Amino acid sequence: MPFLIEKWEILWDTRRTLGTRSVNMRAMELGCAVVVLFSLLIAGNAEIYIVTVIGEPVISYKGGVPGFEATAVESDETIDVTSELVTSYSRHLEMKHDMLLSLLFEHGTYKKLYSYRHLINGFAVHISPEQAEVLRQAPGVKSVERDWKVRRLTTHTPQFLGLPTGVWPTGGGFDRAGEDIVIGFVDSGIFPHHPSFATHNVEPYGPIPKYRGKCEVDPDTKRNFCNGKIVGAQHFAEAAIAAGSFNPSVDFASPLDGDGHGSHTAAIAAGNNGIPVRMHGYEFGKASGMAPRARVAVYKALYRLFGGFVADVVAAIDQAVHDGVDILNLSVGPNSPPATTKTTFLNPFDAALLSAVKAGVFVAQAAGNGGPFPKSLLSYSPWIASVAAAIDDRRYKNHLTLGNGKILPGIGLSPSTHFNRTFTLVAANDVLLDSSVVKYSPSDCQRPEVLNKNLVEGNILLCGYSFNFVVGTASIKKVSETAKSLGAIGFVLAVENVSPGTKFDPVPVSIPGILITEVSKSMDLIEYYNTSTSRDWTGRVKSFKATGSIGDGLMPILHKSAPQVALFSARGPNIRDFNFQDADLLKPDILAPGSLIWAAWSPNGTDEANYVGEGFAMISGTSMAAPHIAGIAALVKQKHPHWSPAAIKSALMTTSTTLDRAENPLRAQQYSGSETVTLVTATPFDYGSGHVTPRAALDPGLIFDAAYEDYIGFLCTTPGIDAHEIKNYTSLPCNYTMGRPSNLNTPSITISHLVGTQTVTRTVTNVAGLETYVISTRMAPAIAVEANPPAMTLKPGASRKFSVTLTARSVTGTYSFGEVLLKGSRGHKVRIPVVAMAYDR
Repeated sequence: MPFLIEKWEILWDTRRTLGTRSVNMRAMELGCAVVVLFSLLIAGNAEIYIVTVIGEPVISYKGGVPGFEATAVESDETIDVTSELVTSYSRHLEMKHDMLLSLLFEHGTYKKLYSYRHLINGFAVHISPEQAEVLRQAPGVKSVERDWKVRRLTTHTPQFLGLPTGVWPTGGGFDRAGEDIVIGFVDSGIFPHHPSFATHNVEPYGPIPKYRGKCEVDPDTKRNFCNGKIVGAQHFAEAAIAAGSFNPSVDFASPLDGDGHGSHTAAIAAGNNGIPVRMHGYEFGKASGMAPRARVAVYKALYRLFGGFVADVVAAIDQAVHDGVDILNLSVGPNSPPATTKTTFLNPFDAALLSAVKAGVFVAQAAGNGGPFPKSLLSYSPWIASVAAAIDDRRYKNHLTLGNGKILPGIGLSPSTHFNRTFTLVAANDVLLDSSVVKYSPSDCQRPEVLNKNLVEGNILLCGYSFNFVVGTASIKKVSETAKSLGAIGFVLAVENVSPGTKFDPVPVSIPGILITEVSKSMDLIEYYNTSTSRDWTGRVKSFKATGSIGDGLMPILHKSAPQVALFSARGPNIRDFNFQDADLLKPDILAPGSLIWAAWSPNGTDEANYVGEGFAMISGTSMAAPHIAGIAALVKQKHPHWSPAAIKSALMTTSTTLDRAENPLRAQQYSGSETVTLVTATPFDYGSGHVTPRAALDPGLIFDAAYEDYIGFLCTTPGIDAHEIKNYTSLPCNYTMGRPSNLNTPSITISHLVGTQTVTRTVTNVAGLETYVISTRMAPAIAVEANPPAMTLKPGASRKFSVTLTARSVTGTYSFGEVLLKGSRGHKVRIPVVAMAYDR
């Protein structure tokens, strides 16, 4: 840091004297490089860059700059961001950012968007690529990375997870579950007036002194976004504005949710308990967050049309940690790898999250929705809890009964047609008002004005599920509205062809309706309709004789085969770089419900065409799985307030299950050879440690803890990561090493390249009473595994090391899976997955 100050002061003193010297003298004194700096003009298109500079951020500054005392604290302490020490050093860093830019570039040729001071030391700036290159060469600059985009990774689950009977009572009931825990959401904002966040029917919320976030005021209504349940609400859009992507009339220059996604994730984690989910006159149950009494802090950095920019997201994370959140939920991931970053673990995004964890914040991130393909993860780092998505035990099914007696399965959250009655089927293409309307894709049933109401009224309207539904320009909601406006009894949507990966979710509608998702069943329907319908020589229908009835799809069917890994959920193995080299670290970490999740929605929300204008939505994604873990982590944090983020993560992972409700091994949705969906035995690359079990996580027996220095050691031993790059992001040299990255004290073991024999060590800490643990192992035949010692006794609070030795027996070219089980004398069971691939050299 002193070196940087000295360089900047030289530049500053030089610039002050420029007016009294000749150009020749300036060139002689400053040299060619400085002339280039001051004569630079903007060239090319400006872009957003994230810049890090020499000097510690607030979270890790231990002193050394004259006039500024240390701001870093021990890992179990909290930084007082309101203290004069912190605020003055923070101002000092921002002044240095401004000074560097003003010395390098003429006023008006750049725009600084943010100063990052708390988690990383740097700034986001809108400049030309040529200016970015100048910054890279400037003294004191550590890294310059072009910004990249991020995207959203888009009830019944409290009961499925056993919260009402097994977890909430331990904390005083649902009306105390998550008390005084603040969960921060970096997402698309919030709809603050939703009943899931209301305060009028709950015990009043008291002040929460540890949280220092602010509440923006709605620029239109002048109403505050906070109410006691919502304790902070801010938005971050400087990068989006600079890039020309932000439209204030659509995206809202406030924390208001213009998408729906942010309200949904916040309600899953911390929404009020027992909120009736009502749509179209039907109640689909009652919604609740995992931690209903937890507070909500909103950091809007995602927007409905373009997603978001990392510069805005990092600013939101930086602010959230500064404000004092306990838990951070990130249902967001990168669109693509950063352009200039080689490793998955080191970039401004992951570096900010590493500092957040150092500050004691537990981070849950959606694993990604690129499944079921290998290496499709978007969450890589060991300090983050990467969450995969499961299908829970609730399924919605419906059926269409044809006049010929055939029953066709489908989906549709709708009432049935009148009992014991059948109705005439009329295809949209056969009831056109005019043949010229074919250009409007009338079979989609999106435009009632092009169909003949006289022919539709009282009948079932038959529509086609085209590509327009896949891309979002057509919706089932609109089909329902079309059929209803024309007086139809109901509607049928037939899928005639399907692209791999097309996901069909049931949609609540107000009239009888069904989607026939199997192409073969749609063909049965079309064949029956065509053979039953008589036409004249021009093809015009003379009489409609096909009939049918639609069943009741409102009631869910509960399955014991749950949970299952959802088809879309991103899969491992984890990668250490963007050449897709395998990492010695298991991801995802854990599995949680993420399919067909009912939760709050914003009436302004446009993220799902089928829920426009609605107050609730039932949607799927690892975006929905992550807030389940964030909310459950809040319950663990409430019971164990001094546990580190790694300890909380360990408790969740080691107590998870790899069995479904029927006590069979977990299965995962996967494509078969014909690109139809089938179920296969799941592996840790699908579910990590297993499916979350909240009650057990409150009392895990043992924990695998890790601190900031351990993560640095992991980085320093990971092949391909340059020590200079590590120091750029962490300001720490690689003095501490753990030999191999597989020795990081995580509750999993991964060796991506096992040659011969390798031993890894783990340290466990007893967070229960005196207990003796017997250690057993199992592994696929290609690899032998042995643990030592075979048993150990730990006093309360004591820590012990144990080793696990893996030996390659045969080279199969595939990963082998197993586990280490520590079984306690007082009933605790601690299980960690083991993953390895054997090589002969």
